[in-house]
Amino acid sequence: MNTTEEWLAAAFIDPSVGALRPDYRALLIVAEGLHPGPSDAFSEKLLAEAEAKACDPDQHPHIAAWHEAFRAFGAKPKRTRPSADALLRRAPEGLPRIDRLTDLYNAVSVAHAVPLGGEDLDRYTGPLRLTRAEGTEPFVLMSGGEPVTENPRPGEVIWRDDEGVTCRRWNWRQCVRTRLTTRTTRAVFILDALGAMDDSALEAAGHALTDALRAGSPGAVTLSRLLSA
Repeated sequence: MNTTEEWLAAAFIDPSVGALRPDYRALLIVAEGLHPGPSDAFSEKLLAEAEAKACDPDQHPHIAAWHEAFRAFGAKPKRTRPSADALLRRAPEGLPRIDRLTDLYNAVSVAHAVPLGGEDLDRYTGPLRLTRAEGTEPFVLMSGGEPVTENPRPGEVIWRDDEGVTCRRWNWRQCVRTRLTTRTTRAVFILDALGAMDDSALEAAGHALTDALRAGSPGAVTLSRLLSA
């Protein structure tokens, strides 16, 4: 089995995505030694702070850039919204409380207006990569309490591993297989940035995430890597 460092080094962005959005960057943060569990006072505090500072997604340039990116591969961003957009629209009425690790990264996503996903590293098969779909890749989700397999549309931007799609439409919906749970202790977090979010702002969001991970999981170890399209 590859080491964490080797797994992180093997992640890549396919040139087809770079051709679509050459300004795209992904900050990958791997964390080990996490303390999972249900939502608690720590995650509640972070979510409440994020709700208080949430911006208007209709007025934020980074959210507008993500709408453009979605349209570029044929998605309708007002129907299938970029993840940060969807969360920001829920903030005035209250963000969802899911589990302490998911709550943590959702809080950072809202506070920094950046699409941010978390995945269970132990559920991955092979390296993580961002590419455009052929349309045959399996994507597993839950429907009516049962696992259902769908396929992305050809040309759709997807995150995937050797087993299938881990996230559809760049950052719209994660699969069941690799999602964080109350048992996750090793995770990879993906922060998606376009040109409207400069490197310093992306770095600040990454620092906010690692600070929160270490505060919530004393002893946790993190590694990071910046990928460019």
